[in-house]
Amino acid sequence: MANTIDFYFDFTSPYGYLAAMRIDELAARYGRSVKWHPILLGVVFKSTGVLPLLNIPIKGEYAKHDLERTARFNSIPYKLPSIFPIATQAAARAMLWIAEKHGDAKAVEFAKAAYRAFFVDDINISGPAEVVKIAAGLDINPAELTEALGTQEIKDRLKAEIDQSIALKVFGSPYVIVDGEPFWGFDHFNQIEALLKDGAI
Repeated sequence: MANTIDFYFDFTSPYGYLAAMRIDELAARYGRSVKWHPILLGVVFKSTGVLPLLNIPIKGEYAKHDLERTARFNSIPYKLPSIFPIATQAAARAMLWIAEKHGDAKAVEFAKAAYRAFFVDDINISGPAEVVKIAAGLDINPAELTEALGTQEIKDRLKAEIDQSIALKVFGSPYVIVDGEPFWGFDHFNQIEALLKDGAI
């Protein structure tokens, strides 16, 4: 059986959003499945000393232009949210809880819906209320999710996910690991496909 592809992302990452809209489709073409790993870039950046991309002088302005161009090129709906960046603990915790209670497929469905809400509909998903509303639209019990988001158990699970990502030297979003080979950024998807197709690059 082919190895699972590991996909690390933060819900506030624009390039992570673009990757999220394509990663499952790419994997399926080569008989692979994807394990989605929500992380918090703020925590990761503390370990690397890196600033958020759009906050870097000159480079940030280029990135804004490149994001719009890349989204158009790939026919992915996108607009930079009016409030950006945002905290994404609630969305990340929700995804982990949904995966545990309703399975990975439903968790990925939620992740894509949350990403679209933020990067297409300009909905601020930083708070539990909007996150629960998105999940409710996918037939997730809102009361159960609301209660779960505040538990120490789900907070610890997210922390463990982030700690594991840092141990694996994940330093950004999107970050994809295929058969032990790491790739950072949506712009490396052509290389990921080459590896999936030929087994080497």
